[in-house]
Amino acid sequence: QPWRMAQDPIDQLEATIHARKGADPTVLRADYGQLPDLNAVDWSNDVLFTWNGTTSGVRVPNADWIPETREGLSFADATSAVFAYDIDWAKIDVATFSWQKVLGGEGAHGVLILGPRAVERLESYTPAWPLPKVFRLVSKGKLTEGVFKGETINTPSMLAVEDAIAALEWAKTVGGADGLIARSDANAAALDKIVAERSWLGHLAADPASRSRTSVCLTVEGADEAFIKAFAGLLEKEHAAYDIAGYRDAPAGLRIWCGATVDTADIVALGPWLDWAYASVKAA
Repeated sequence: QPWRMAQDPIDQLEATIHARKGADPTVLRADYGQLPDLNAVDWSNDVLFTWNGTTSGVRVPNADWIPETREGLSFADATSAVFAYDIDWAKIDVATFSWQKVLGGEGAHGVLILGPRAVERLESYTPAWPLPKVFRLVSKGKLTEGVFKGETINTPSMLAVEDAIAALEWAKTVGGADGLIARSDANAAALDKIVAERSWLGHLAADPASRSRTSVCLTVEGADEAFIKAFAGLLEKEHAAYDIAGYRDAPAGLRIWCGATVDTADIVALGPWLDWAYASVKAA
């Protein structure tokens, strides 16, 4: 029975699990800007969680809540966390991410990372339902290692692969993984300073320990959905910022990307533009 922790709707995932397993998943939910109670997780089950919530501005603070002697597998959606956080990989059995986030490559391509415990599960468990060929990772009871060494089933765009290689080469020039993490940290710190200097701005995630350092969600005093739409529209019209309105189902606010592909100087430069947009919409 899988567990799952995230703020985004997962109705389709729950329905799929119910249909396949014949049992409902246990879901731990929390409001936008907050985390579920990590101490309530039952690790006798498999656990599915999001390391960094892009729509809610929340992240798990670390992997300390994942026991080393867990019975179930840990499944981490790490799409906007890989290359931005120092992840304790020994605690992650299955990780997925898409390289278009922090690394800044082409979208629509997913990466799967399997740990030893996940491989053991694959080789010891046979599902009762058929799997499409593209999803099969086991052949004759053994892991099909070729797909992790460059073999392709459905050939992806080689242009997209070259794009990912270019992103990795760029990452090397800024210090590799440590450099990317440092850039994200610096961007988040610069945005924190902007928020601290303005009484009308706040963080949706009140606890700094669980506050995202990549997809930072902000509250705007007295703002509703129409206000934020006008606010973001002004900035986009001036080519000062793009797509910074918060997620449509989240409380009205802003969402600023602070991943490693952003220069800290651009975050700093955003401050006066936010002042201008806020004053303009208030005066309208």
